[in-house]
Amino acid sequence: MGVHMAKYLVIVESPAKVKTIKKFLGANYEVMASQGHVRDLPKSQLGFDPEHDYEPKYITIRGKGDLLASLRKEVKKADKIYLATDPDREGEAISWHLYYALKLESKKVYRITFNEITKNAVKESLKNAREIDMNLVDAQQARRMLDRMVGYRISPLLWAKIKRGLSAGRVQSVALRIICDREDEINAFIPEEYWSLESKRREEAYLCKILRYHRKKTGNYQQGTGRQHYGFPEWRKIRSKRSASRRTCEKSAASLYDFHIAAGSQQGIKFLYPEDYASGTAVI
Repeated sequence: MGVHMAKYLVIVESPAKVKTIKKFLGANYEVMASQGHVRDLPKSQLGFDPEHDYEPKYITIRGKGDLLASLRKEVKKADKIYLATDPDREGEAISWHLYYALKLESKKVYRITFNEITKNAVKESLKNAREIDMNLVDAQQARRMLDRMVGYRISPLLWAKIKRGLSAGRVQSVALRIICDREDEINAFIPEEYWSLESKRREEAYLCKILRYHRKKTGNYQQGTGRQHYGFPEWRKIRSKRSASRRTCEKSAASLYDFHIAAGSQQGIKFLYPEDYASGTAVI
């Protein structure tokens, strides 16, 4: 009486991986490829029902009938089935579709993933077999339905209004909207002149920012929006660790001219240099 040898079936996506993985796993493993997706939404219709919880209607992809028949034959012989499709949401969805297309409900089914085709990686994946991750499957289904919702409903509008053969996708349609909105903002922008001045003393490494000119804030506006940008905090007295009084240094704007031509020749510049900080705030 012969001894029953365990038979394991590993299903990958790409036929190019079959031979190498079978060599890694040995004679007890049969390795086959799904060649990508085996089920999809029908091309002739939207493929899901928005009125009933977006229930999808999957059909076998044309040309995959013979492949599924071959896989079913091997499933009958196998004690365990390992779904080794790619480690992303698309691969997870393919494993899920295989589970139902091959009617694996009564079989011992495991999901395995690996990021490289090496003996160690493949064998390690068998030790870490898991169930199908339905969060990834649902993410893929949502993406697929969004493709249909946008493409199947907006593309006919493009054919009627612009040119037949154009397609509207879930990504490029939103990207185009963002570009158009940004262009409207640019066209509506009213330029406002502002000055942002800084000065460094020659003899000391104190950096000064000019925030007020004749008791008015110099204003620093975000480019393209016209809204005030709060990059500079309000000037306030900074108490020194050594002294409660501040030290100021009277300077003319002419002395700033070497560093910032925009300073012009205005008079009455005051600089606050806190003794224990590397930078200070200038008030005009």
